[in-house]
Amino acid sequence: MNSNTFRTPVAALVATGAVALLTAPPAFATGSAGSTGSHPGKGKAGAVVLRTTLDVGLLNKTVHVPLKATLNEVSAPADAAKTALTVTLDGVEGGKPVSILRADVATSKATADSTRAAAEANLAKARIHVPGLPLLSLIEVEKVSSKAVCEAGKKPVAASNVLGTVTVLGKKVTLSAGGPTKVEVPKVGLVSLELSAAETTSTTAAAAALRLKVSVNPLDLNVAQVDGEIVLAEARCESPAAPAPSPTPSPTKLPDIKPQTGTGTQPDLAETGGGSLTPYVTGGALLLLGFGAAALVVTRRGRAS
Repeated sequence: MNSNTFRTPVAALVATGAVALLTAPPAFATGSAGSTGSHPGKGKAGAVVLRTTLDVGLLNKTVHVPLKATLNEVSAPADAAKTALTVTLDGVEGGKPVSILRADVATSKATADSTRAAAEANLAKARIHVPGLPLLSLIEVEKVSSKAVCEAGKKPVAASNVLGTVTVLGKKVTLSAGGPTKVEVPKVGLVSLELSAAETTSTTAAAAALRLKVSVNPLDLNVAQVDGEIVLAEARCESPAAPAPSPTPSPTKLPDIKPQTGTGTQPDLAETGGGSLTPYVTGGALLLLGFGAAALVVTRRGRAS
């Protein structure tokens, strides 16, 4: 089983009054998340299965331990995927390890190139614990997932799903999209959880399946109080730069050709010897022939008489 384990002796913290930071190192893709800026024009994407921002107050809050942990955090342009199933912290409960999360499925993936950026996170059969509650799960979920997709030239989209039952501090709860669901257990604590709405802009998208506001104060334990936020199954993306439109070639202009009509002057018919004056010439010739024939008749009658 894959795991992330971090050790910080609490006894040393109490003795010195020091404040320690317990951090699960992000599981970045090759080149780390900071390399995203060296890929101009490409999209960006990232996902994380679990993110905690908690403050652990030890021994009646005489010592505070900020507890920040991440599980399966990935970032891209380069393809990235992580499948660690546990996050374990040592030395918070009298030197005993505390498993913040255990799951049957815990995966995250992010991809990005010049046309598309996408990220997704999935968590199934998961149980989350916080210091001070070693036997009682803060929350148990059957399946949660989030996905974000940003394509060049298209509107980004993001969505998350919570499937099956959700149990908080041993109580089954029904989540509402209209606001947070609060679960309070006397002498244990209060948890407020809500479905996280997807957020999109013209170039970005983000979604998280669940957000939990935690305030746990168990009695008779070395941990006085745990306060903070836990995020499950988060995905985000940023669109690649849209490709510049290719230049449109100008069509070749053809010479204007005007159709000839019957009202215009017709060309001479050279091949037949005809032309536009032919009817007039023919009519004049016939008229002259008529006059000649009449004169010939008159002359003959005069000679006969």
